[in-house]
Amino acid sequence: MKLYRHVLLVAGLIAIGASTLVAGAAETDRPNVLVFLVDDMGLMDTSVPFLYDQDGEPQRHPHNEFYRTPNMQRLATQGIRYSNFYAMSVCSPSRIAIMTGQTSARHHTTQWIRPESNNQGEFGPADWKWTGIAQGQTTLPKLLSGAGYRTIHCGKGHFGPNDSLAENPAAIGFDVNIGGSAIGQPGSYYASENFGNGKPKRDRRGVPGLQSYHGSDLYLTEVLTTEVNREIEQAVANQQPFFAYMAHYAVHAPFQPDPRFVDNYSGADPKLAAFGSMVQGMDKSLGDILDKLDQLGVAENTLVFFVGDNGTDAPRGDQYAISCAAPLRGKKGTHYEGGMRVPFIAAWAKPSDRSALQSRFPIAQGVMRHEFAAIYDLFPTILSAVGIASDHPVDGINLLPELAGREIESGERQFLMHFPHDHRSSYFTVLRQGDWKLVYHYYPEKNRSPAKTLTPRYELFNLAEDRDESNNLAMDEPEKLQAMVVSMREALQATGALMPMSSDGKTKLEVLDASQ
Repeated sequence: MKLYRHVLLVAGLIAIGASTLVAGAAETDRPNVLVFLVDDMGLMDTSVPFLYDQDGEPQRHPHNEFYRTPNMQRLATQGIRYSNFYAMSVCSPSRIAIMTGQTSARHHTTQWIRPESNNQGEFGPADWKWTGIAQGQTTLPKLLSGAGYRTIHCGKGHFGPNDSLAENPAAIGFDVNIGGSAIGQPGSYYASENFGNGKPKRDRRGVPGLQSYHGSDLYLTEVLTTEVNREIEQAVANQQPFFAYMAHYAVHAPFQPDPRFVDNYSGADPKLAAFGSMVQGMDKSLGDILDKLDQLGVAENTLVFFVGDNGTDAPRGDQYAISCAAPLRGKKGTHYEGGMRVPFIAAWAKPSDRSALQSRFPIAQGVMRHEFAAIYDLFPTILSAVGIASDHPVDGINLLPELAGREIESGERQFLMHFPHDHRSSYFTVLRQGDWKLVYHYYPEKNRSPAKTLTPRYELFNLAEDRDESNNLAMDEPEKLQAMVVSMREALQATGALMPMSSDGKTKLEVLDASQ
C-alpha cells in the first residue's frame, strides 16, 4: 500500500468518528487528551519490556534491569503498548509529525532545527523548512482549540528557530505555553542555575517563563509537572475539555542528575547514573499527572498517549555505539532501529467498565501489539477520538480500532523516514514495509561504521528474522530489493520529498534503480 493512500483512509475514518459523536454526544462527553512526550528516550530506556520472545511474550533485556519506571508499568498494565513504534531519528521532524500527522518527507522539516542558524548540511536541500511550522499551516492544537478544547503546551517546543513564528508554541495553536521556545535542550535542569538563563554564550538556551522558580532547589522535570497540573486543574474548573501536550526536556542532554533519584544508580558511570535518574524523574512526572487526573475526577475521561520523539541517546560510551539500545542496533540520529524505535503506550488514565466514553473507545489492557505504527498516527487517532473532521493531508492512520484489539484493513503498512542532511547517519531514506526494511544511502561514503568500513548504498533487512540488523540481504534478495526500491521511490514522489543535492550543487539526487 502506497503511503499517500492513507490520506483517503484517514479522512474517511475521521469523518465517520465525527458524525457519530455529533449525532448524540454532549460537549462534556468528549475525552480529554494527554500526550506525554519524552525527549531522546529509546525503546530500551525503561524497566518496561517492549520487545518480545519467540512466543510473542514481553522479554526483558539487560538495559531494562537498569531503569526504574513503575509508572510506565502502571500505564502499560492498564493499556496497550507497541513493540514496533516509529518516530523520526531526530526531534524536530518527529514533533512536527505529531502536530501535522505527516512524515518528515511531506512536512519538509527533515532535520533537527538549530535555533541560531540553518543546519541543512553540505548537500542538504536549500528549501527544507528550517523555519518549521508556518503561518496558516494546519496543526493538531489549532483544530482542537477551534473545537473548544483548552490546548496546553508544557516543556520543549522546538517547532521553529529563534525569531520565527513557531518559536512560540502559542503561535501554532496552543492556548497556553509553559516553558516552550526554539531551544532543543535546556541550558540547565536546575532552578538554582535559573534553568540556563544568563549562562555565558548560552543566554538563548535558557528555559523561558519559569522565573518564579529561579534560585530554588527544584529540578526542571518537577517544575514542569507542577505547572501542567495547574493548567489541567484550571481547565477542569472551567468545565472545558483539554489537550495537554506534556513535552519534557528530559531525558535530553545535558546529563545533570535529578537529585531525587540519582542515589538509585550509584556504581554506574556518572553520566549514565545521571541519565537513569532523569528517566526515573520523568516516570515520577507521569505518575504525578495520572494522580492529579484521578484527584480531579477526570481520569476516566482522559486518553493518555506516552511516546518518545526519537531513539535513545543514553550516554553509555563509544564502545556502545552499536549496542546502545541492545538488542536493537544504533541510537539517536542513525538509520538503524535503535535510532527510530521508541516506547509507545496508549491507555485511559483510569480504566472503568462504567464509562460511556470508554465503551465507545475501548483500549485493551495489559496488551502488547507487534504490528508497527508511527508517531504521525497520533494526529488522526486523536482527531477521530474527539470527533473532528479534517481534509488536511496526513500519512498516519487512525489507531483506535487497533487499540481496542481489532485489526485495521489498510493493506500492507509502510513507514517512511527521509533524512537528506548530515548527522550520525547522513543523507538517507528508510522505508519499512511489512517485515522488510530498506535503507538507501545517497552518499555512502558519508556513513561509516565504528569499524570504519564503508556503508553500502543499499541495506536490506528482514526484521522478523534479523532484529539487530546484522545481515544485509541486498545482494542475496535482488527481487525484494528492487521491489522495495520501487516502493521507496513512489513514497518519496507521493509525499513531495525534498532531495539532497549533488556534490556540485546543480542536480537533485534520486534513489537509483537497484536493477542497474
